[in-house]
Amino acid sequence: MNPPEITVKTAPPPPAPAAPAVPAGSRYRTPGAGATRLISTLTIAALAALWWISTHFGWIKPLFLPSPEATFKAFIDAVHGNNQGQTPLVEHILVSVTRVFCAFFLAVLTAVPVGIAMGTSRIMRGIFDPLIEFYRPLPPLAYLPLIVIWLGIDEGAKITLIYLACFAPLAMAAQAGVRGVALEQINAAYALGGSRWQVITLVILPAALPEILTGMRIAIGFGWTTLVAAEMVAASVGLGQMVLNASNFLRTDIVVMGIIIIGVLAYLFDLLMRQIERRLTPWKGRM
Repeated sequence: MNPPEITVKTAPPPPAPAAPAVPAGSRYRTPGAGATRLISTLTIAALAALWWISTHFGWIKPLFLPSPEATFKAFIDAVHGNNQGQTPLVEHILVSVTRVFCAFFLAVLTAVPVGIAMGTSRIMRGIFDPLIEFYRPLPPLAYLPLIVIWLGIDEGAKITLIYLACFAPLAMAAQAGVRGVALEQINAAYALGGSRWQVITLVILPAALPEILTGMRIAIGFGWTTLVAAEMVAASVGLGQMVLNASNFLRTDIVVMGIIIIGVLAYLFDLLMRQIERRLTPWKGRM
């Protein structure tokens, strides 16, 4: 006679907690995401209003901060070459932009390969890392006299000074991008029969591209910062030279106008770099 079967009843598992209700019309977003165009416009308008109020009510003397109208008049005079009877503003802009972009282009061609080599080879890292870390903290004015002694006062000295300012952040950004590549991706590429050159060009370089593009944005900012120092070297044309020459005559309106133009040009290039970054790295921020 078989023993009676014993049935054990287990309690049903507790129901899974319900997902929190999301209000209609709302959605989760990455912190800090969203458009900022309206906020930026309002910020610029508020600063412009503060500038107008502080100058028209006499809070700040014109010698220290000219009014918006005086700055705009200086801009119109500079466009027609009426300021001090010298070079028109367009020529100053073209010369300065040419200097910055020639140096920046040379820095991209050299610093990115050096940064990738530093990230993939300990020998290359041992060679270039102390050199870059030595001169990177130095202000451009510190080695400007040495560049003048070596290269003279021609365009080569100015472009070299801006080039050195752009080189270090680009190389370091490329190295950081390489060091951030997942080791699994590299091993998978080698397992599939890829050569070292194929792994660098097809795996490491695309993965490091976001960091490289960020380094390019930082580098071009350093380039514009160094422009004034570069154009101190016996330059007769350029935005930096225009600003420095105006400061000698206490023409604060021209100085402020030149600063605004340099800032606007740098900001426009940064916007262009952002668009390029979105096109080349559409996956950034979505992982």
